[in-house]
Amino acid sequence: MENLSELFFLISLFAYFFATVFYIIYAIFKRDIIGKLATWILAGGIIVQTVALILRTKETGHFPFVTIYETLVFWSWLIAISYLILQFWLRIKVLGAIITPLAFFSIAFASALAPNYKGTSPLVPALQSHWLEFHISTSFISYACFAISFAVGLAYLIKRSNNPESLLSKDKLDMIGYKSISVGFPFLTIGIISGSIWANIAWGSYWSWDPKETWALITWIIYAIYLHLRIFAKWKGKSSAIASIIGFACVIFTFLGVNFLLSGLHSYL
Repeated sequence: MENLSELFFLISLFAYFFATVFYIIYAIFKRDIIGKLATWILAGGIIVQTVALILRTKETGHFPFVTIYETLVFWSWLIAISYLILQFWLRIKVLGAIITPLAFFSIAFASALAPNYKGTSPLVPALQSHWLEFHISTSFISYACFAISFAVGLAYLIKRSNNPESLLSKDKLDMIGYKSISVGFPFLTIGIISGSIWANIAWGSYWSWDPKETWALITWIIYAIYLHLRIFAKWKGKSSAIASIIGFACVIFTFLGVNFLLSGLHSYL
């Protein structure tokens, strides 16, 4: 491996894989010792990945969320942390079976990228901006929140019965999804605004209808409609869960689809 950070990222990848396996086993058999083991493995993976992110910062000279490789590993770290906070808040481990795979697949995808994506060469001048770092960090905090809402939306659709007395009733899943989007939406808004400021500094225009900008706006509109209907029309249940899944699909296309399928100002990221 070219960089020490890659080794630590690989270790965290395996940690997230085994955490996923044990969370799934826990969800099936409900053995508390299995749930605790999954939690400790996940926490260990987060610690190792934190070290990897610090090493990456030292290797590159910038915060580790600028290139496509860095944003993928940064996103997996945010998802893992967000879930662990959610687990301790709700004292429910079963959601780990759906959420931790997202952290695993994100870092696995990053690890599978070609070596040229993982390089530590100096950034082009347009990327050497604190506005860019602020733009990306806030955007990916929102993406982590939307990943949580996607997972609980999926769980809502899969869950057959709704027992209000259950630790993880459909009503509770619905509320978790809503709160996740409520937290993520302001960060997405800040991310888009700060991105516009960075674009004006780098290219002299706040908005150029670049594919990434366009799809970020589409994603923002979808979640804005979701929140509007949720707050003013009391929109809940199955429709709300489906909307959270559609919104996350737009997040994935905005993040990855645009980078790999479309050309634009963000293509080099």
